[in-house]
Amino acid sequence: MTQRLYYIDSFLREFPATVTNIREHSREGAQTLWQISLDRSAFYPTSGGQPHDLGILRATSGKGAILDIPILAVEEDESGEVWHSVNKPLLADTHVEALIDWPRRLDHMQQHSGQHLLSAAFAHRLGAHTLSFHLGPEVSTIDIDSPPLTSEQIQHIEQTVNDIIAENRPVTVHNVSREHAEALLAAGDLRKLPEREGNIRIIEIENYDRNACGGTHVHSTAQIGSLLIRSTEKVSRGIRVTYVAGLRAVRAARHDATLLQEAAAIFSTGPSELPEAVQRLHAESKSLAKENQKLRTELAHYHATRLAVEVPFRAGIRWVNRAFDDRDPDYLRLLASALTAAAPHTVAFFSCQDQQSEGTRIVFARSRDLDFHCGNALREALAPHNIRAGGSPDMAQSLIPSNLLEDLQTTLTTKHHP
Repeated sequence: MTQRLYYIDSFLREFPATVTNIREHSREGAQTLWQISLDRSAFYPTSGGQPHDLGILRATSGKGAILDIPILAVEEDESGEVWHSVNKPLLADTHVEALIDWPRRLDHMQQHSGQHLLSAAFAHRLGAHTLSFHLGPEVSTIDIDSPPLTSEQIQHIEQTVNDIIAENRPVTVHNVSREHAEALLAAGDLRKLPEREGNIRIIEIENYDRNACGGTHVHSTAQIGSLLIRSTEKVSRGIRVTYVAGLRAVRAARHDATLLQEAAAIFSTGPSELPEAVQRLHAESKSLAKENQKLRTELAHYHATRLAVEVPFRAGIRWVNRAFDDRDPDYLRLLASALTAAAPHTVAFFSCQDQQSEGTRIVFARSRDLDFHCGNALREALAPHNIRAGGSPDMAQSLIPSNLLEDLQTTLTTKHHP
């Protein structure tokens, strides 16, 4: 089995190793993905919510030529062997120099150690236990068994975590027997224990937390840097807490500051006055939307009156068929409703181009003194084309391919206009 050097020193950046095995993992066209095992490795394989490390394997030929092979992924198989995915093969017994992608490793250690501290703070302060952890490329999350959190609780937890970070508490690794770990768990001195036999690797934050974990971690809480809770949301098992730690927290703060400055410039105000400016804009927007809707409704009634005058009765029915290039489906519904409410013996068939597709939106409506069901009529007409339609007796609507518009008009007119 590969000797896992990250268990001993998670700050190891370079190490020598020997290729012990190679296998073909997959092939796509002319590209083959290979997997290489080493006698020793500091590359962390994806596990426990923490993604794998990246880096390169550097081999030197007998003539002195140097070949750098990027590591694309690292994973552990069912037997516990660690495999390094590469796109160029190396023969067994090849000696290599391995180089860890250090910024990625440091980032993962800051996020993972930050998670241990954050989970411990929730457990100590709120009695909320962590159910799962995920370290993503931009943010990390933990799911906790907790009811919704107040802003005061979130700020208190965040402050607690950052206070402990500033205290520079040692983060140490202990390997203990299964029996010892079970005793710690029973005494309440261990947060969780995996279902595995043999020695258990425990990560300890001095005088605050012990947790069984196989991941990579910092040597002291100060190396986490800082931790910022970004958001919380309710999920099926409790609350999902999204956070960033270390340099991610710095980048997040800089990003937020930039957005605030840009927004403040738009409003010609300072960042501290933004909430008031946004509230004022929101109130104005609601007022304008209300006024706009009122005007659209009045316009629809005037438009309906004009259509009722323009279109004569034929065989006792006023059939109003119009296509609108400059109107949206909401206005078509307003217009159809106004027309059929004001004018008896009237049918409206309105259409407009859909802005999000190449289709046509249609509205089919009738005045209440006519005896047919618009929804049923439209569904029946579109059924041969496997197109859905919805509606009531008075009004129905659908999205159809534009080339079906004339056929649909003909079908409905033939059946419902004697």
